[in-house]
Formats: sequence, structure tokens, C-alpha cells
Amino acid sequence: EPPDTPNDFSCQTQDMRTVTCTWSKGEDTYLYGHNLPKYTLFEELSKKMVPCTVSCSEQCSCSWDIGQQRFCNITVTVENPLGKKTASDVFNITHRIYPTAPFQLWGKCTDTEITLYWNHRNKGIELFCQTEVVQPDGKVELHNSSDTHLHSASMTLGGLQPYTEYTVRVHCGAAKHFWRWSEWSEAQTIRTKESTPSGELDIWREITPVLGGRNVTLFWKQADSFRANGRSISYEVTWEKLEDGSKSESISFSSVYNRTRIFIDNHSYRITVKAKNNVNYSLPSVLIIPRATEALLCSFLGPEEPKEEQVNGTDDGIFISWEPRHMYDSYIIDWCNFPRLQPCDLQWKRFGPNVSSALISSAAFVPGVRYNFHVYGSVANRASLLEKKTGYFRELPPVFDPVVEKIDLTFNAVTLSWDSYPTNESQSGFVRGYHVYLSPLQEDCSLEGSKKHVLQDDSVLCKYTIENPEEKRYTVKHLLSNTKYKLVVKAYTGGGETPIVNFIYIDTPLNSNMLYLLALLVIVPSLVAALCCWKMKWMKECCCPIIPSPNKSKVLSFKEFKIGSEKVLKISDCIPDMLTMDNKAEAQKL
Repeated sequence: EPPDTPNDFSCQTQDMRTVTCTWSKGEDTYLYGHNLPKYTLFEELSKKMVPCTVSCSEQCSCSWDIGQQRFCNITVTVENPLGKKTASDVFNITHRIYPTAPFQLWGKCTDTEITLYWNHRNKGIELFCQTEVVQPDGKVELHNSSDTHLHSASMTLGGLQPYTEYTVRVHCGAAKHFWRWSEWSEAQTIRTKESTPSGELDIWREITPVLGGRNVTLFWKQADSFRANGRSISYEVTWEKLEDGSKSESISFSSVYNRTRIFIDNHSYRITVKAKNNVNYSLPSVLIIPRATEALLCSFLGPEEPKEEQVNGTDDGIFISWEPRHMYDSYIIDWCNFPRLQPCDLQWKRFGPNVSSALISSAAFVPGVRYNFHVYGSVANRASLLEKKTGYFRELPPVFDPVVEKIDLTFNAVTLSWDSYPTNESQSGFVRGYHVYLSPLQEDCSLEGSKKHVLQDDSVLCKYTIENPEEKRYTVKHLLSNTKYKLVVKAYTGGGETPIVNFIYIDTPLNSNMLYLLALLVIVPSLVAALCCWKMKWMKECCCPIIPSPNKSKVLSFKEFKIGSEKVLKISDCIPDMLTMDNKAEAQKL
């Protein structure tokens, strides 16, 4: 293939004496040996070949001594047996200065400034320089020098943070006819000097009444606006009574501490926390602890103790909102990242007076743990509890199911009780209520007043819902007597309920009313029938006997004559029409 045209052909100098021209090599021609491309440079103004040796790697270059010449018209020619291509560059050498990189970079510093010094080899060339500053967070800033330099140079960088490391380097270009920047100098890391800590510490407290006074646990942390500005940092806690102006007490802590506990009596106190480095103290952060009687009076005269309100978690945290009050200059929310540990890891966050909601997030939040939040209003460094919140990052099903402690059975109903089942923070979600599941042992359930619940094995249970978590007693009605049932009680939360695994088995008794009815339907008719049978026999004997009894005949209503117990009719008492003797022995007796 013929050679490519030399692209990006340009020439420059670093010292106004030696000129270097460069250009791109082009694609491979697939020719070898004496057929390789040949490069020549020709200066058109002097009509002379340029005395330089071309070298090519990633790109081609050629350097030579230009002497006193300032204007040049250089043509490069590339040629092989298949063709020839050229490229030209016309320039003034004073407009093509490419300085050498600065060297011997060093600096002096204060707490907020760094003055850099460096040297360069471009003697007699006026340079304009630029400094690159890399901040501790990786952010890069560029600073241009306001002066030009002939030999050595310097630049002052201001607005820096005290006791902070900065990485700096310098490059330069021609001041009069800028062509391009030099290479960067070697980078230097310089730390500014220490200064007084800036900003205030963010402090908070937890008050516990004890005999004779109160234990106050103080917490502190470096706020976003706080800067230590020094090598070593320590903390000083001071407390003093506000009433009698007695001597203050103080204690110091190293940087590894972020809390302490002090005992104060029932008077009001002013507590301050300051940070200290090798230079000075920071501004004090102040808390006012009111008198115990004053706090007690506020609790009597002020609003009632705030009720705990349930809040919901999201994928990003737990959302807290509160009613704003115009009298407060800030709000504080505190909570424990690990509420099941004692003492817990108390956290807090401050908000401005115009904020009435916040999304509280923490890497420590896990599903199934209840977190309690307190919202305080603060004015003049005095804090008052306004609202209480409780919620879960994400609710899970209950840790365990209710244990049925008492079962009252009748022939058509069963009453279940689980009074000791807890609904407090030990649960992995807010207990919203309960489900009672029941079914006959040998068939599906379809009791009146229930909903159907189908298990994975397609069996059907009757489902009853109790929506009050404090209602721990329920009666299932409309059961069949003398029947086996299986049942279970499940608690449910915002995270659902656990799968149904174990059942309780019950047997409803026989219906006693049915026994009484059976007795009435069988025994009483039998008695009546027996009585009737007996009465009929008596009536028959009385009214129409087969052989009438003379004792019962009106004929014998005469003056009695008895033989033994039998009434006897004497023949002389009446005149019969006919007399028949049935029994000779009887007749003889008469």
C-alpha cells in the first residue's frame, strides 16, 4: 500500500534553539526491507534539507538546531515504491514554545495558606504557570498565577483548611504567545498548620432520676460544621448551678470518648462541652437542665405525658413527623440503634424550626425490631419532650403464636382464652389482631359467620378474625355436638402471620337437651301407655266384666248380711222369678 499522509504534523521548541517536529506514523504499508517508507524534511524558506534523523515508534519525530532562524516552513515527505505523501507546517518559533517541566517544588504554609516555590530551565522565556490542588476528598482545583516568571517562581494558595493535607503540582506555558502547557512537575503533599477548632460540638443528654438528684448521661459528637483543625483533640465537660453561682466542676476526656455520666442534685444546671486541640478551645456547646421541681411542675401544669404513636418504616428508613410549635428554635429526635442492649447506643439528630418531618435512617436498622423515638422541642438550650413514636423498619410475622390457656366447651360452642400473650416490643411487629381457624376433623368447615381459608393441601378451614389485639378471648358458635374438631389461634402483624402447622383437638359433648327430649318422647309415652292399659283393665272390670260380681250389683243394696267379707243375699229378702243352682256344694252351704 502507498503511505498515509503524515497527520498531526507540527513543530515546537523548548529553548528557542532546538526544534522538534512530530507526526503520526500512519497505517502499516506491509512493505519491508528497502521498501519501507522513507521520511525527509525540507525547509522551504532556506531551500535546504533539514539535517535530522527520523525516529518512529507510536509517532514519528525529528529534532535539529535551528540556529538564529525564527520563521520556518517545514515540509515532511513520506515515500515508498507505491507512492508519496507530504505535510507542511509554517510557524514563528517564538509562538511554538513548549516549556520544560518545573522542578524543585516546595512550599511554606500557615493554617489557611500555602506558598509554593519552584524553578524551571527555560532561561530568558517569560512563563505563565498553573497549579493543581487536590483536596482531601479528591476534588481538584486549578489556580492560575497572576505574575509571569523568568527564572524561579512562586504562587500563594489561600482559603485552605487548617491542619489539612493538600497534594500540589505545577505546569507552565509561554506568557506572550501561549502554545501549550509543559509537563507537570513532581507532585508534593503539604499539610497546613493547626488552628483553633471551628464550629461547635453537637451535644445531647439522657436524664435519670435517682435518690437525692439525677444522673445525667452526656453525649457529644462532631457536627457537620465542626472541624478539629489540629493533630490531637480532647473534650472538656463543665457543669455549674444556675441559682447560687457556685464553683463549676469540670472533667476532660481524650478523643476516643463521646459520652460521660455525671450526678447533679435537683437544682438547675448549665452544662457545657468544648473541644480542644494544641492551639485553643472551640466555642462551648450548652445544655440547660431545669430544676427537678420545675420539670415536675411542668408535667403537672403542662400537657399530659404524650401518648406513643405508631409509625411506619420504608425501604430507606423510618418516617417521623410531628406537630410544629412556633416557640421552639430547633427540634431533636433521639432513638437507640440497638434498643435491646443496655445501655443502648443513643443517637440523635437536630432539625431547624421550620422542619416538621424527617426520614430517620441507619445501617443498624433491621427488620423485626421495634425502635422508639422521642421528639423534643428546644428553646434557649432547654429541651422539652413533645411526642413519642414507635415503629419498625419492616414488620415480620409474630415470633411465636398465642398459647390457648383455657378452653370452655359446650355441645355447640367453644370459648378460647390466651390472656398472657404479649403485644409489646418483644414482638417482631405490631400485633394487629388474631385469627381463629377451626374445622371438623373428617370434613371441610362451613360454619355460619366464618370465612373460608384454604390450606396448601386444599383442605378448608373456618376463619374468624379478631381485630383488637387486646381482646384475647373468643367464642366459636354453631358447632355440632359429639363431634371432633381441630383448631388453632394465630396472631398477625403488619408482616403477616406464621404458617399453620400445629392444631388443638377438641370433642364437643352430647347435647343434654336432646337427652331430655328423648326421655320425654320415649319414657313419658310409655308410662302413659302403661297407665292407660291399667285403667282400661279397671274400667272393663268395673263397667262390663265377663262375670258380674254380685258384690257390685245394686241388688245387694240391702241391709247387709255377711258371711266373712262377702255380702250374702238371703232368699227371704226377695222373691225371685227363677232360681238356678250352679253349684250343689254352694247350695248346700246356703
